[in-house]
Amino acid sequence: MPRCTYCDAPTDAPVTGDDVDGVFCCSGCLEAHRVADHDEHDACCHHGDGHGHAGHAPNGPAAETETAFLHVRGMHCTSCEDFIETVAASTDGIHEAEASYASDMAKVAYDPSRHRESDLPALLSQAGYEAHLTAPDEEAADQNTAARLIFGGFFGMMVMAVYIVLLYPVHLGGEGLVDLSAEGGTYVLANVWAFTTFVLLVTGWPTLRGAAVSLRVLQPNMDLLVGLAAVSAYLYSGGAVLMGQTDVYFDVTVVIIMAVSLGHYYEDQVKRRATDLLSTLTREQVDEARRVADGGTETVAVDDLTPGDRVQVRAGERVPVDGTVVEGRAAVDESLVTGESLPVTRTEGDDVIGGAVVTNNALTIEVGEAAESTLDRLVNLMWNIQSSQPGAQRVADRIAAVFVPLVLVLAAVAFGWQWASGASATTALLTGLSVLIVSCPCALGLATPLAVASGLRTALERGIVIRDVSLFETAPDVDTLAVDKTGTLTTGAMQVVDAAADAATWRRARAVEQHAAHPVARAIVEDEEAAPTGDGAPATATDVRSYPRGVEGRVNDDRVRVGHPEWLRTEGLRMDDTLAERAAAAQENAQVPVAVGWDGAVQGLIVVGDTLRDEGLAVMDALRGDEREVVVLTGDSAAAARPLRAHDAIDRVIAEVQPAEKSDLVRGLRDAGTVAMIGDGSNDAPALAEADVGIAFGPTALAADSADVVILRGDLTHIPAVFSLARAARRRIRQNLAWAFLYNAVAIPLALVGLINPLFAALAMAASSLGVVGNSARRLKTDA
Repeated sequence: MPRCTYCDAPTDAPVTGDDVDGVFCCSGCLEAHRVADHDEHDACCHHGDGHGHAGHAPNGPAAETETAFLHVRGMHCTSCEDFIETVAASTDGIHEAEASYASDMAKVAYDPSRHRESDLPALLSQAGYEAHLTAPDEEAADQNTAARLIFGGFFGMMVMAVYIVLLYPVHLGGEGLVDLSAEGGTYVLANVWAFTTFVLLVTGWPTLRGAAVSLRVLQPNMDLLVGLAAVSAYLYSGGAVLMGQTDVYFDVTVVIIMAVSLGHYYEDQVKRRATDLLSTLTREQVDEARRVADGGTETVAVDDLTPGDRVQVRAGERVPVDGTVVEGRAAVDESLVTGESLPVTRTEGDDVIGGAVVTNNALTIEVGEAAESTLDRLVNLMWNIQSSQPGAQRVADRIAAVFVPLVLVLAAVAFGWQWASGASATTALLTGLSVLIVSCPCALGLATPLAVASGLRTALERGIVIRDVSLFETAPDVDTLAVDKTGTLTTGAMQVVDAAADAATWRRARAVEQHAAHPVARAIVEDEEAAPTGDGAPATATDVRSYPRGVEGRVNDDRVRVGHPEWLRTEGLRMDDTLAERAAAAQENAQVPVAVGWDGAVQGLIVVGDTLRDEGLAVMDALRGDEREVVVLTGDSAAAARPLRAHDAIDRVIAEVQPAEKSDLVRGLRDAGTVAMIGDGSNDAPALAEADVGIAFGPTALAADSADVVILRGDLTHIPAVFSLARAARRRIRQNLAWAFLYNAVAIPLALVGLINPLFAALAMAASSLGVVGNSARRLKTDA
């Protein structure tokens, strides 16, 4: 898929102009490019049109912009997100900010000429929110929260003790231990008032702050409902004490604040466990590298590295960018990126991924073409996923946008109706408070983000990177699976699959082929198991010459030719019928026959080919068992594809498919249903983009923007898990939303008619939110 010349976003429907060069994702970027006014770049298109660049963070070549990820403490609703984004938008030099209360992080695009990255936390730390470049000390923060809860719990218990001993017996028609209407009663109630003040202002500070923030950004939220209820009961009771009355409801304020605060504390703990993967990845990003220069090394910013630079990575350090080992041999731990628990050995010529840890020795690595890190790509992917909104969440957000104003209206109506019906002002007030308290938009807001975060974490633990959150809604409906053969069903690496050659012929073939760079030659030289054992000294080839269809060299005074049988025939070497038949059979099976000859005759035949993965057909069978049609796409001839058609795990084989034709075939398959395409992420990119779900293999496939899912370990056995995880995550999302809607549908009418008192309402509201959080905290159950 081409990328926008201006903002570098993927362009699934390119826009072009006659007067400019390049392609653009939208007309906004086209016009911005024409004007070439960099200052207007961040405003060129905020259309959120599905290109995957909501708001177009100006990270393209036409803007001086850098991106930072900040950890923000104190967010627990969408109003918090809006506040952080509003503060950022009003700050000169910050182009854009996206906040996510589900992950407690903010992604900030800023002008490095105006601000240093270290300046950003201070700019965004306002109204009690704390921004940090690195993950804050969660233990210290938890201790502060716990201290606030213990403080509130102590004074809350003192308030409730007074109610249990002195007030509740009166409410139930009895007598309290002390008559509060007598002398000294006002003193006791004044103490209760003071204790409640501590609970409201200290323990309830985050809730009151959230309510104030919601008013500031004009987005009423649950904190506003809770704050109104708690403050209303508090002010009413305070006024009653001043007027010498004993009918006070400080207990409502205490229970509301404590129930909500305890709920938020538990919710934060669960949310952190569900979303801390993004925090972990961000914390492990590498900012500096040790670049080799002038016989020594210099420390430079990772952003200053260019393709071809060489960097030195010592034992215990994390590889800064993707590249190739040019010096050294070491065990490398790639678990953070790929999920593979065991270190792998990397030596000269091996690729290494950014984010991996060198566990022993030192490596010198040549920076790859992209000059970026797989870990950095993972961070961006995880951010985009956790901050994006699938269809179910968009529906919930639209409902939540009108939910709080509606509840405020219903509370006012309930109060007015009770009062007009002859109820006392106290009864009418309690009914209105119950409506405010029992409502729970928080459950709607958390239903999808936490379920998605749980799915993402479970997937990455299995070496699966989900790039598009819509996968959770689309993958369960896939009914056709299009599978590329080469590199997907097969290993993608040439191996010796058959041979008719003795040990002497093998030695001569290897002696000549080691001078060739072709994958077929490499397979013959490196395959130790295929070569027969036998006595004889190792052969050495001299005067080696390469030709388009083979190689020849002098071995023991014989001119040995190794190559395609037809080339050997044209060189005058005879081949007997048996070897000729085996060579013809190999070609029919899309394999490569390699003839070895000297003294005017072909002495042996070695067949090289790409072999099926051991797990390939079993995985296809498992996927087909879910009532999906499996279609294999291959460029092999119809005859070579015949063996695949014989397998029960494959429904159809489409042969002689050119790479450019794959996307057209996938488009045709989509006419009949939902299609998933599995490929290796290189020449399959157009087909992966065309499919409803694109699945690519290998860590380097993270760079393939066309894939919705990347299997980091390149193991087909993880594909069934993709569909299983998607089903489980979608089921969890639907459970959460169903519970949130059901709770409010039952609880609000009961409060409207006065069947729920404020104390019960506070407990029910907290239980509703915790129910969603607890359900999301459960590990996803999959069948793969």
